[in-house]
Amino acid sequence: MDFKELILSKKILWKIVFIGLVIILIWFLLFKSESVDQNQKEFMKQKETPLAGNSSIILPQPNKDSQTSIEETLQKRRSVRDYQDEPLTLKEVSQILWAAQGITSDWGGRTAPSAGALYPLEVCLVVRKVADISPGVYRYLPEGHQLERIVENDVSSQLARAALSQNFIKEAPVNLIFSGVFSRTTKKYGERGIGYVYLEAGHAAQNVYLQVQSLGLGTVVVGAFDDEEIKKILNLADDEAPFYIMPVGRKR
Repeated sequence: MDFKELILSKKILWKIVFIGLVIILIWFLLFKSESVDQNQKEFMKQKETPLAGNSSIILPQPNKDSQTSIEETLQKRRSVRDYQDEPLTLKEVSQILWAAQGITSDWGGRTAPSAGALYPLEVCLVVRKVADISPGVYRYLPEGHQLERIVENDVSSQLARAALSQNFIKEAPVNLIFSGVFSRTTKKYGERGIGYVYLEAGHAAQNVYLQVQSLGLGTVVVGAFDDEEIKKILNLADDEAPFYIMPVGRKR
């Protein structure tokens, strides 16, 4: 084989390699596209299936004014542990959750102050009796002002047992549970951030107290409970610590 034939054979070899690589690349892209499309279909299928963790409820828009002054709510605010066996409305639930952690600014500021605007708090709603909502556990999502179901069944009785058998908890139409993820705040403030998270829970709970009073309802903060049992009942993440249970209902 002379020199020209050698060069020519190498060119042919390189063309074969190049064509092979192009074929492999096209096959990879087609396979990836099909895989992504299949994953998307599965995701949409899950979104459409009304199972725990997948169903969501868009809440009514909260009111931004009322006939009750802030001074009146402060004057009348009391802890209430005796509730009528009547359902709350979806509008009332929406208003209470907005007061707890609702978004009040374009950049994401909320109804309760947060150190560094890091918002470590989470709010779960245990529903026993609410018009237009099935019993179960829901997580409040401030973005979009909506609820996401995380447990399908009514767990009010279990919640009461975990809270040292304080039976007014299982008699309330709803219970709000405040929890927090410390790492969201400690990543900026170190160990001192732990205290900031507890302070923030207090701010949010007082908001609920005042909003509930404005609506003519009653509530109380409960801090006596078994943390691990509460986490198990509500399917909380390992790094999520429960702080408060706040039953809400119509006063007797």
